[in-house]
Amino acid sequence: MRTIHTRKALGAAVALSLGTLLAGCGGIAQNTQLESVHQPVVSRTNYTLDVTTNPGGLSLPEARRLAGWFEAMDLRYGDRISIDDPLSSGATRAAVEAVAGRFGLLVGDTAPVTPGMVNAGTARIVVTRTSAQVPGCPDWSAKSDANFKNATSTNYGCASNANLAAMVADPEHLLKGASGPSRTVVMSGDKAIDSYRSAKPTGENGLKSNNTQSGK
Repeated sequence: MRTIHTRKALGAAVALSLGTLLAGCGGIAQNTQLESVHQPVVSRTNYTLDVTTNPGGLSLPEARRLAGWFEAMDLRYGDRISIDDPLSSGATRAAVEAVAGRFGLLVGDTAPVTPGMVNAGTARIVVTRTSAQVPGCPDWSAKSDANFKNATSTNYGCASNANLAAMVADPEHLLKGASGPSRTVVMSGDKAIDSYRSAKPTGENGLKSNNTQSGK
């Protein structure tokens, strides 16, 4: 009886050791590259408001309601405004652009697909807001000191990518860089640098002679 009991205890000890070993393998870092597995994820959310239209565009009460909605949405740089108008009325677009211009934003040409139909005599104003975040961070899942693959930490890149996602003014730029006016800014900066480099040294023509004696 004692021998059987000892064998059972030994088998339990071996099973426990193997379980501990396998659990430890699950916490070993596996990423052998310098590219972080935690990357910013960009997501878009559409907010809609249906406004009543007329041949002249928007009535004064509807324009005020739209302005109040924009204010409640706290419109900011990076938000995109579009119009889903079955009639494609130029007057309606002009009225919406006038309200959006107060918040420093332009109206896009194409509206995204939104649930529900746009009823006759109405237009749907769509505000598309983009956000960026790094899911799964911080990640301290690898708690084992064994690193036979010389892999990076599971938390590698979390701080840098999370800060980038939080600080970028327009998360869309993480998908596609800005174009247009930024090129002009770069050209202006290059022009200033070229002007500085091409300027003649101040002492090229010799030093100016100055007389410090009074009366001369």
